[in-house]
Amino acid sequence: MKIFVLVKEVPDTYGDRRLNLETGLAERSAGDVVLDEITERALEVALRHADDNDGTEVVAVSMAPEGSTASVRRALAIGATSAVHIADEQLSGADLGLTAEVLAAAIRRGGADLVITGNLSTDGSAGVMPAMLAEHLGWAQATALSAVEITDDTVSGTRAADAGAQQVSAALPAVISITEALPDARFPNFKGIMAAKKKPLEVLSLADLDVSADPAAAPRTIMTAISEKPPRAAGVKIVDEGDAAEKLVEYLVQNRLV
Repeated sequence: MKIFVLVKEVPDTYGDRRLNLETGLAERSAGDVVLDEITERALEVALRHADDNDGTEVVAVSMAPEGSTASVRRALAIGATSAVHIADEQLSGADLGLTAEVLAAAIRRGGADLVITGNLSTDGSAGVMPAMLAEHLGWAQATALSAVEITDDTVSGTRAADAGAQQVSAALPAVISITEALPDARFPNFKGIMAAKKKPLEVLSLADLDVSADPAAAPRTIMTAISEKPPRAAGVKIVDEGDAAEKLVEYLVQNRLV
């Protein structure tokens, strides 16, 4: 079985995040970048299956700038068998539509049996990539799983629903996404870090995937405006002069909080 896991390099959640007000893109130089924790958990799901099933190949796939090799190799150090790094200058600022098309092309090219992703990334937080991938591939999807079980020809799991837990299953090939209810990823040890240097890492361009990023050929998202987040306004201070309760109720009513 060949399992593809989408891993994503994101700005460190503990660092500064800024947008370039001219391009609308994230300033990657504003702070450190790391592999998104939820994608590491997705990798752990695949690796646990591989631990118990000989012949399972785990491929980490990332669409990231050329300078993101270290993040991709971290996935190899954690335990992935090989990695695919999609790097092309034309993908700078790619929206969800183009990203899904490119990733689907790489997955199709690699002959995957199962794709595992996180439910949403910590930078974009769109949460639609798994469904978009499944649509491009024409595969079944099972999203937001808090438990996963993989067999030779099916994948099943549990997702939270309004009425409790919902059991879902799908025949392979399929796309699944997992939540933070799944275990943390294993930490790459020294042996894994050294082994990662020798593991296969394929770098692909748009030409390799036969995908066009020309907006004239396939119009996608159009950005109309961008601005900085407004500064936080000062709060309302209520001084108790015997009528604090009335003032508090009045404030709540004015702000439609009651």
